[in-house]
Amino acid sequence: MRRLRPGRPGRSGRAGRARGRSAGRAPIALAVPAVLALAFLLLPLVALLIRAPWRSMPDQLGSAAVWQALRLSLQTATLATAASLVFGVPLAWLLARTTFPGRRLVRALVTLPLVLPPVVGGVALLLALGRNGVVGRWLDSAFGVTLPFTTSGVVVAETFVAMPFLVITVEGTLRAADARYEEAAATLGASRLTAFRRVTLPMIAPGVAAGAVLAWARALGEFGATITFAGSFPGRTQTMPLAVYLALQDDPAAAIALSLVLLAVSLAVLVGLRERWTGAVA
Repeated sequence: MRRLRPGRPGRSGRAGRARGRSAGRAPIALAVPAVLALAFLLLPLVALLIRAPWRSMPDQLGSAAVWQALRLSLQTATLATAASLVFGVPLAWLLARTTFPGRRLVRALVTLPLVLPPVVGGVALLLALGRNGVVGRWLDSAFGVTLPFTTSGVVVAETFVAMPFLVITVEGTLRAADARYEEAAATLGASRLTAFRRVTLPMIAPGVAAGAVLAWARALGEFGATITFAGSFPGRTQTMPLAVYLALQDDPAAAIALSLVLLAVSLAVLVGLRERWTGAVA
């Protein structure tokens, strides 16, 4: 076996350094469109920060209408997330752990609100849960429950668009989790519900938390389904996105201030989930 002289790296060392240098450089044909794409995505955000009325920001955010819309948005988004957890986690488990005819179709239908225009979702909710809707007519006549143009209607609209985010996140976590722990619990006499509650749920808790945060952020920013199904009534159904849209027509400075609040919330969500998405803290 030939010895290498001290101070003279072998071929493998030179090849490794060459690969490292080539991996650190990006070809111009890829770097230019990448920089343009980054500029395209950042330019609107930078413009928002530049045109923000920083001096009058305290007055803009101190009005009662702003805090009313913000409080309503936080309340409805939280309630929509809670509903998504109660119904979405079992649905994700059903899709990940069981086999039944039409499962692929069910999964496609579950994810449909992700690509469906929100306004179309609002129209569909009106036809289903409106006062003359397929189910809403029965709710109104039997229980006196009317959902459209109420705060409850806002929660329903936000749940409709936010729950798929939680379902697909939790389903992916369940598929990645080791099912042998549940099988071991079953061999020890635990029922499937007990195994889910004592074994599966603690094991997938980070995925459930990530899905809940995504659902909450999506519910907070919902506009189309909310304005179609619930309208825009201050203090009752006017959430932050609706307040931004209405303020843009009469008071652009107030619209920018409200947009900055939503931008800050969205950025906080991304920072909170960064470790989950990238697998690294730094």
